[in-house]
Amino acid sequence: MSIRAVKFAFRHKVCDPKDRAFSMKPRFALFSAVTAIVLVGAASPSLQAKSDAEQICVSVGRLLEEGHYTHQSLNAEMSQKFLRNYLELLDFSHLFFTQKDVDALTAKYGTALADDILLGNLKPAYEIYDLYQKRVDDRVGKVKELLKQPMEFKSDATVEMRREKAPWPKDEAEADALWHNRIANELLQEKLSEHPIEPGPQLVGRRYDRIARNVHEEDREEQVKLYLDALAQSYDPHSEYLSKADFKNFNIQMGLSLVGIGAMLRTEDGYAKIESLVPGGPAQVDGRLKVGDRITAVGQAGNEYVDVRDMRLDKVVEMIRGKKGTKVRLLAIPANASDPSQRKNVELVRDEIKLKDQEARADIIIKKDENGNPVKLGWLTLPSFYADMDRHSKSTTKDVLALLKRLKKENIGGLIVDLRRNGGGSLEEAISLTGLFLKSGPVVQTKGSNGNIVISSDPDPSIAYGGPLIVLTSRQSASASEIFAAALQDYGRAVIVGDKNTFGKGTVQTILPIGRFTSLLGSRSDDDGELKLTIQKFYRVAGGSTQLHGVASDIVLPTLTDLPEFGEGALKNCLAYDEVPKARYTKWSGPLFIDELKRRSADRVQQDPEFHYVMEDMDRLRHKLDQNKISLNEDARRKEIQDEKARKETRSKERLARHEEEPNIYRVTLDNVDKPNLQLIMYPGKLAEAKAKAGGTKVSPEAAPDDDTDTIGSADDAKEPVVDPERDETLNILADLVDLSRGPKTASANVKKDAEHRP
Repeated sequence: MSIRAVKFAFRHKVCDPKDRAFSMKPRFALFSAVTAIVLVGAASPSLQAKSDAEQICVSVGRLLEEGHYTHQSLNAEMSQKFLRNYLELLDFSHLFFTQKDVDALTAKYGTALADDILLGNLKPAYEIYDLYQKRVDDRVGKVKELLKQPMEFKSDATVEMRREKAPWPKDEAEADALWHNRIANELLQEKLSEHPIEPGPQLVGRRYDRIARNVHEEDREEQVKLYLDALAQSYDPHSEYLSKADFKNFNIQMGLSLVGIGAMLRTEDGYAKIESLVPGGPAQVDGRLKVGDRITAVGQAGNEYVDVRDMRLDKVVEMIRGKKGTKVRLLAIPANASDPSQRKNVELVRDEIKLKDQEARADIIIKKDENGNPVKLGWLTLPSFYADMDRHSKSTTKDVLALLKRLKKENIGGLIVDLRRNGGGSLEEAISLTGLFLKSGPVVQTKGSNGNIVISSDPDPSIAYGGPLIVLTSRQSASASEIFAAALQDYGRAVIVGDKNTFGKGTVQTILPIGRFTSLLGSRSDDDGELKLTIQKFYRVAGGSTQLHGVASDIVLPTLTDLPEFGEGALKNCLAYDEVPKARYTKWSGPLFIDELKRRSADRVQQDPEFHYVMEDMDRLRHKLDQNKISLNEDARRKEIQDEKARKETRSKERLARHEEEPNIYRVTLDNVDKPNLQLIMYPGKLAEAKAKAGGTKVSPEAAPDDDTDTIGSADDAKEPVVDPERDETLNILADLVDLSRGPKTASANVKKDAEHRP
């Protein structure tokens, strides 16, 4: 219910502001294209007399009309969409306004907001906000009275868990009934919580006092920021107006100089929700926090937890950030929790998040095939497509090339490129990295708003690695990751394994400083903010777009992240999928045996108890999401929680009873890539030994090449041994691909090579 839609991460971008291919060329070309439009206004005395905020309003409106990929005019249709967006940024859960309010606002402003923007009239923004402020004050007063009444949790009533798609209550009476159940649920959640902060009525009352205070703290400048952000997001979800403070936070993140836990947060229904984890950051390395988790409270080392629901996001971020080496504690509702009263307690040590933590790394994995013969496989983890413009020798492609040389020297039979948490990065790096696995040819097509199509190719005919190849993806693989995976799939070069589809972001944004355009209207200030604007779309060499559809896996493995709610299609106003003509390219000559690989994998998945657990959890989660209701009966809720605990305990016992041999894994980093000996990070029996210790002991983050893993036992506190069936099955698929491709068969040579690199 927070009114701030501040986001502290570029949402699944293809390129960051430091990538020339992304920001520099499009920015200046677009500046030239729209300058003439803005200059028309410069000659108007009425425009020159406008306030700074009004001039910013005019500039943002004109830039969106003339510069956005769609060239959508600010007309009556856009006015209605804009109004709806603004109301939903204010009232995300459709609880403070009533349908009567919405109808009255639509009648007054529904077709006129676009004209008001181009005239610099901000009066509607202020009037709508003032009404929202009044509705919040009235509702908080009623909530405080409601909290004085005793509540029993014995009825069969339910409450909607998410209301962003529900209609607004038709009148005050219907709103009162909705709020009664909502407050009952909040009180029951606190009563059932294993980590109570203070008595429920006090905590909930304090929470709503904070909501009212937040609403009154928003000054006119912040209201304008929210209003223009709603306008930009009416065009597409990746266009947004950034105030000076917002852009400062983006620069901190993109510069990787932030000391904290490495979690990108956004506001959803009053919670600070984890949108992504920075590779190499404390949260991602620790492994307990997941994308989709919702933070409910923050505590500093040695101090009590502070409830942060409905707290402004910038204040939550302030509490989480801190000095390097200090500790912060988080209470979070797990993304897959069956009941929102479930919380996990995670303590992290703040650290500086450096580029080095996001570098590519590799593992050499020695496992046994179905015949008991050792097979040596390579696993390349790629957290992002990075390019350091200040150090021209530093790039993803150069780093991966160095790792590939070492892996080839070790005679790996096949390679997996892990992009599961890779949200994008440099377009140029995505193209050049693709070229390491292909001969020269087109990699991606780009279409601008003028309809012109540009084909970007890898000019280098050399191939760094030509052996069996798998690309492992997830719903979190986005932008540049999708370009890389799509190209290798279209060429028939690699087998794509993972979730049904990748994220589906096939658009390009640029950053435009508003001050350049307001200067043409009579004033200029660095405080005018920036406009992140969608200007292009990406297309595969086969002609289809990565927008919305993403990249479909050739072999789908069950995971709890494989939900459409985590993709581009879940965002409002996302651009449509379309196609362009196919580019001319020559497919890879070798077969991929996809049908046979799918058959073998399906047989293993069907017999793997870990995948059975995942599929059971997916069915329960899907049912919960579709049902979208939760009981207000305390006994029923307690039974669900106990059932969940019993299920986890049963699984822990079953895991301990299984004796599965773990592979040997040797880590290759850019620091040791040229050294003769490599670090052994996992050996047979290590996981079993760790699990057998009383209570389950912590396992080093290096215990697996993938940190986005499920945990066993309690969802609380202790970080237990990692279990990653997706990793294990992808290795099995690669072993099959090696076998079908008639790869290296000499087991004795592999064993000898293995012995040479033991510490």
